[in-house]
Amino acid sequence: MEKDVVEFVRDELALQGDESVRESGKRFFKEETKSYGVKTSVVTKIAKSSFRELKGLDKNTILALCEELWKSGYMEESFIACHWAYALREMFIPDDFVIFEGWVEHYVSNWASCDTLCNHTVGAFVEMYPEYLENLKGWAKSEGRWMRRAAAVSLIIPARSGLFLEDIFEIADTLLLDQDDLVQKGYGWMLKAASQAHQREVYDYVMSKKAVMPRTSLRYAIEKMPKELRAKAMAK
Repeated sequence: MEKDVVEFVRDELALQGDESVRESGKRFFKEETKSYGVKTSVVTKIAKSSFRELKGLDKNTILALCEELWKSGYMEESFIACHWAYALREMFIPDDFVIFEGWVEHYVSNWASCDTLCNHTVGAFVEMYPEYLENLKGWAKSEGRWMRRAAAVSLIIPARSGLFLEDIFEIADTLLLDQDDLVQKGYGWMLKAASQAHQREVYDYVMSKKAVMPRTSLRYAIEKMPKELRAKAMAK
């Protein structure tokens, strides 16, 4: 029965695939991506309808099915895996972290899959188990670009709620001089999210680092701030 749901998902994605959607989607990525060419809104519908078919299965079985989807390398399958995993968030236990970490390390291959997994599933996990912030700080030192971006984007939603400010600054410090533009954008986005609850603290942080912070990160970090603060931060 479990395998039937995975096959159903793949059949639906193949059926809904559109060459024009696949081609237009390529412009958002520098790296090669595998895609069926299905619009995100349609993928979400497939994710919801297929998850209903998993009712009654235990969490570990569903997470194993998520891994099957990740292994395909198709972006839409990764989105569905992320939806299923996030739907289980009330059942997360500390041991689940190693599963999510493995997905980032072995399967994430573009910013969209990275952000879909980390904004929701990993972010929810870290809110439940803040001791794993130390693991995210380890990700920030990884050689893998997606691990480094994941360290930052996992904290977007907690940051908007005002959580983990000191940890956010610590991760930003680690990533400060990163040469990868997608990592720069990731930690800039994290700082922007934190500024919604802690505008003054984030502004002061940015001003203290502006001499060395990449302009990409700086622009992202101050995007939600008042015009006069943005002007001061951007001034040479």
